[in-house]
Amino acid sequence: MLGSAPCAAGEPRPNFLVVFTDDQGYADLGCFGSPTNRTPRLDRLASEGTRFTSFYAQHVCGPSRSALLTGRYPLRSKGWAMPAEEITIAEVLRGGGYQTACVGKWDVSSRKAITDRMPNAQGFEYYFGPLGANDNGRVAFHHNNEPAGETGDMGSLTRLYTDKAIDWLRNERDPERPFFLYVAHTMMHTIIDASDRFRGTSAGGLYGDVVEEFDHETGRLLDAVDELGLADNTLVLYTTDNGPWNQTAYTSKKEGHPEGAVFWGDSGPLRNGKGSSYEGGVRVPCIVRWPGRTPAGASSDAIFATIDLAPTFAKLAGCRLPEDRVIDGVDQTALLTGRSESGARDTFCYTTGFRKGKWKYLIADHCLFDYAREPGRELAEELYDLEADLGETTNVIDQHPEVAAELRAELEAYVGGRSTRYELGHAWQEE
Repeated sequence: MLGSAPCAAGEPRPNFLVVFTDDQGYADLGCFGSPTNRTPRLDRLASEGTRFTSFYAQHVCGPSRSALLTGRYPLRSKGWAMPAEEITIAEVLRGGGYQTACVGKWDVSSRKAITDRMPNAQGFEYYFGPLGANDNGRVAFHHNNEPAGETGDMGSLTRLYTDKAIDWLRNERDPERPFFLYVAHTMMHTIIDASDRFRGTSAGGLYGDVVEEFDHETGRLLDAVDELGLADNTLVLYTTDNGPWNQTAYTSKKEGHPEGAVFWGDSGPLRNGKGSSYEGGVRVPCIVRWPGRTPAGASSDAIFATIDLAPTFAKLAGCRLPEDRVIDGVDQTALLTGRSESGARDTFCYTTGFRKGKWKYLIADHCLFDYAREPGRELAEELYDLEADLGETTNVIDQHPEVAAELRAELEAYVGGRSTRYELGHAWQEE
């Protein structure tokens, strides 16, 4: 366990509640522009906190989780194959006296029961959920390190995870200690479904049903936080692991899905979706509520990312991050509390691309997953001005070759000599 540093005199250390969905689109929520999905509880959360509109996760599931947990890009933290030697924010906080609990999809132990890479060995005192995804329409649960049954009822999972999280808050949490609760949902990943109460009730098809049920269940979790008197000192952060699985090459197959269903998420103004280095693949909705600290009803376009959560939470908790490895995230306390409009970063590495300020550079073959390839796209380097062209419609590399050269050099420094999409993507899966 890592030691802790003292907090400011008289200030209680905050609780942290992270709600992490799967494969949700940038524009799936009303407060992020959905004209169809009814999301009153998340819209209310946004009115009580701040929406971050330039928030970045990673391209796909496991890499996104290892990045969030460690504060390190998945080229370092290894994604699905995150090694036992990685130090998670749960380990850091637990070493500083926090209670730690994880409910839901783990996905960083190669989807296997490898004990020293499972949640209990990575800083979480309590765990319930599946170690992997639901690609075959079933999930197998673990309670801590022990198998705990399985199900093929995908429509039951959102409520089940919420029930487990609420039960932990009510019955297992020590009221004398601050906590970190990480709720990582299976929905809305591939084989989706809603419960009988919500199926067929939305204007957005089955996917809309799932979004609206998730909104309802998140509301139940937030109600429990309120009822337990925890709201004022709990930083709630909602986001998702990557963009929606919305490419025709994938959705046209509809394998394992109800006949005729079209229910994948909405990228809104962003290009492409999951698996892509275009904005639709990695820019995701994010809402933060921390009463009295995070501005209410606000919106920020500052660059912010899941890799920033570990250093930010550590700072707020008065805990020390490991000093024997590179931490890619930065402390965003000033951004979260409204003391800085621009935040502590102006760059982001997309693995096959690099952003600095308004400029975004992509290597020629930047699509890490074949399902995200755009038919007919010429393999050429790209440069976009995201302030003027959020949808990445106009490649301006010929007009600004010096900007592209600068960002290409920045990218090369991050990726450590790897130069092809195969080398870069394979690094996430190395055992």
